[in-house]
Amino acid sequence: MEPSEWNLSLPACMARDWRPQIGDPEITGWLTVLVYLATMALAAAVAWRGRGTRGNGFWGGIALLMLFLALNKQLDLQSALTAFGRCLSHAQGWWEHRRLVQLGFILLLLAGMVWAMRRVVAQMNHALLRRNRLALAGLGVLCAFVLMRAVGFHFVDVLIGVRIAGIPMNFIFENIGLILIAINAFGLLRRAAR
Repeated sequence: MEPSEWNLSLPACMARDWRPQIGDPEITGWLTVLVYLATMALAAAVAWRGRGTRGNGFWGGIALLMLFLALNKQLDLQSALTAFGRCLSHAQGWWEHRRLVQLGFILLLLAGMVWAMRRVVAQMNHALLRRNRLALAGLGVLCAFVLMRAVGFHFVDVLIGVRIAGIPMNFIFENIGLILIAINAFGLLRRAAR
């Protein structure tokens, strides 16, 4: 791309590189969105049933996170962020140093995820930890998946692009985290119904 092409305004530059559209139009993408939405509904139900008790904030937070990730899955918002960074780096003249900025962003993302998970765990007593351990494991898997997608190294892209019995590894990896959270929520709802 010619340097003169980067002289566009930031919104015009981003509009050239990213448009809101279906990010993953394959059946696996739509199935994942459905699993996100089902997990969101289960988490919201757990939060609703447990209102006024410890742990309902945890499940309310999971419900909001699942809604955001479902929207992100099909709107491809991380590509908008990538386009923004690319355009900004060219406009401000630090394109040659973009790898250092990418590394800083990934480390910041990792630190934020570790901080959030530690904060959640620190706020739970032993009984809550035991009752929500599958959901915590599922959140850990989702954090790892998001981090792997954010890193975007070639070998990571190759690994998550592998197909097992025709199913993409990234579909399996992402949905394992969701299923763990959903199983935990379903179990809590079942126990509460009894």
